[in-house]
Parts: sequence; C-alpha cells; structure tokens
Amino acid sequence: MDAEQLVNAITPEAYQRLLYAVETGKWPEGETLTQQQRDSCMQAVMLYQSKHNSEAEHMTVAQGGEISFKSKAELKKQFHADQGDIVRVNPNKAD
Repeated sequence: MDAEQLVNAITPEAYQRLLYAVETGKWPEGETLTQQQRDSCMQAVMLYQSKHNSEAEHMTVAQGGEISFKSKAELKKQFHADQGDIVRVNPNKAD
C-alpha cells in the first residue's frame, strides 16, 4: 500500500484514534504503544493532516503538506475570539 492509498483509507474516526495514540503513547483502550507503533501512527497522522487539515493549529502539518506554525500573537487572538465559549468561575468571590 502506498502513501496515497493509506491516506485515503484513514477515516476521520481512525485519524482521531491515531492522533490520541501519538499524543498519549497509548491506544484509547489504554494499551501502551511500542516505539515502532508510535512512529508509524505519527507518520499516518502527518500524512492525513497533509491532505485534510485545512484549519491547521500551532505546529501541525497543514493541507498540502506545509508545516504550519502560528505565532503567539495569532494564538492569543484566536483564543480571545473563542472566549465567548468559556465559562469563568471565581471560587474566591462570595455571592
């Protein structure tokens, strides 16, 4: 199987499992990956991202295979725009 066939065979659900495995070093069921499994998963994740990742996050592979880096200012701006979705709680404040 060549790289193109591999990328086309990865479903979004399989990608999420692979991404979790790469990030944590474990499969979602809890079994630890070997170094070879982790390396293979990382390659598959990067290939998938290079084809499907149109909203690249900080330090990811963007669509087309370009490595995408967002500056600290860009990330702050992105997080500031998303603050409407965040609930802030002040545990020290008495009502």
